[in-house]
Amino acid sequence: MREYAIARIEGAPDWEKIPALGIDNHLWLGESDIRAEAQICYGEDALFVRLRAWERHIRAEHTGRPHQIADDSCLEFFFCPAPGDTRYFNVEMNPNGALYLGFGSGRADLVRLLVADEQELFRPKPFRMDGGWGIEYRVPFEFIRRFLPEFRAEVGRAIRANCYKCGDKTARPHYIAWNPPASATPDFHRPEDFGRMVFA
Repeated sequence: MREYAIARIEGAPDWEKIPALGIDNHLWLGESDIRAEAQICYGEDALFVRLRAWERHIRAEHTGRPHQIADDSCLEFFFCPAPGDTRYFNVEMNPNGALYLGFGSGRADLVRLLVADEQELFRPKPFRMDGGWGIEYRVPFEFIRRFLPEFRAEVGRAIRANCYKCGDKTARPHYIAWNPPASATPDFHRPEDFGRMVFA
């Protein structure tokens, strides 16, 4: 199991100072020339997430509900905020900033969340860069506590999480993960295979 320290910040993130984790385990379809990374930090009232992907053929067809964002070039952050609780949020975004948000303990009981104020809450900022694209957004603690009221971001507290890159209908379909799921077929919805992230 891989580990990552979630840095504490004051004010807006300075991404030049936040360590990156590699989304670098190519799964099920073999190696590709696509690479990705994630940076995660936290402040007084939110997690901040920045995901980047280097891919030549970017697919960005979907613009919002009720689309399957993973059809497009997609970057994903799944996390279980509460110790001992396998329920997780899955946050999936494409290069348009279109969002798929789910909550559950696995694929069988996952519920898609349609949040009226999602743009205001998450403040997604998609961007293009040389050779690829990325997305920045926030996950407010107030939103997490709507589902898990006891959640606290405290120094030393660990959460379970994983980061993914996929694109089911891209020119070259791919599945890439930070921590590899132990599944013979494509399945990112395995909290038992998430890595460990610690609030620093």
